Amino acid sequence: MSPLDLSSSSLDLTRAICDIPSVSGDETTLADAIASALASYDHLEVIRDGDTIVARTNLGRARRVVIAGHIDTVPINRNLPVEDREIDGEAFLWGRGTVDMKAGVAVQLKLAAELVAPSVDITWMWYDHEEVDSSLNGLGRLSRNRPDLFVGDFAILGEPSNGEVEGGCNGTLRAIVRTDGVRAHSARSWIGENAIHKAAPILARLAEYRAREIEVEGLLYREGLNAVKIVGGVAGNVIPDACEVQVNYRFAPSRDAAGAERVVRDVFTGFDVEFVDIAEGARPGLDAPLAQEFVAAVGATPRPKYGWTDVARFSALGIPAVNYGPGDPHLAHHDEERVAVAQIDAVERGLRAWLSGS
Repeated sequence: MSPLDLSSSSLDLTRAICDIPSVSGDETTLADAIASALASYDHLEVIRDGDTIVARTNLGRARRVVIAGHIDTVPINRNLPVEDREIDGEAFLWGRGTVDMKAGVAVQLKLAAELVAPSVDITWMWYDHEEVDSSLNGLGRLSRNRPDLFVGDFAILGEPSNGEVEGGCNGTLRAIVRTDGVRAHSARSWIGENAIHKAAPILARLAEYRAREIEVEGLLYREGLNAVKIVGGVAGNVIPDACEVQVNYRFAPSRDAAGAERVVRDVFTGFDVEFVDIAEGARPGLDAPLAQEFVAAVGATPRPKYGWTDVARFSALGIPAVNYGPGDPHLAHHDEERVAVAQIDAVERGLRAWLSGS
């Protein structure tokens, strides 16, 4: 494997790191390459925690910004190595990781190497295991192992946002709604009670549910409550005695975990509900002085982030955070994943101008 050249263009650097496969759990090769590439830059203190790499300036600036991005991807599906493609006259880089989120990581790496005297101190973080269970998340692990690295006045996460600023994020909750019945031979179904049939009211309530739009600090967040999995059945000739409907609730950052759970319990009154996973969202935090300066510098109109992202981890630590990166989030994880070259350039220009104070 060729070493990463951080003096190359953000586009070429995106190509290089995308072509180093780093599906969640297999990030070591890319983490090694990043650590090796950063080692020669004297203005950066480089720290490693597992497959998470941190590089920070220590210039004694009055304010510090944390800029982070994950280096793992979802599984590859015949979409590596990356390819240059043109669609309706616009140049794209096509392949796994281009959107989520190696183009953003490439921009960050290039700027980390080149910004020797930024206007603020910067802590750069490139972390592993974002695309899997939150208990494995490298950013979460780092916050437990090295909480001192999370000192900052503002944070930027390079999640794909079409080169726009997306404030905060929705929270997410998963719950299992259960029904029970009595097993019987399907030839004598009247002897049993069909737990799958009893799930019909659960699905009806979900179908009737209308997503709410809730304004939080000037941004309009859209909620959602949906069935994402149904488990039930014993055999082809057995009336089932159990059924589980797994639901996912995406809730506005105006609600905390307890409030989100109350909403779900109210919708499924009369049913057995078990909450199996919950992550609170993040308020936009756009009233923070650094956030306002950043938005003005990149010339963006802030939008809400509907999906959950790791900005919530920074928000929980009292650090206002936004999402800002190249790539259409609708194409994240898509087999046709691709990023517009113009967006990579635009995000680099925006971050460079703001961080250099120009």
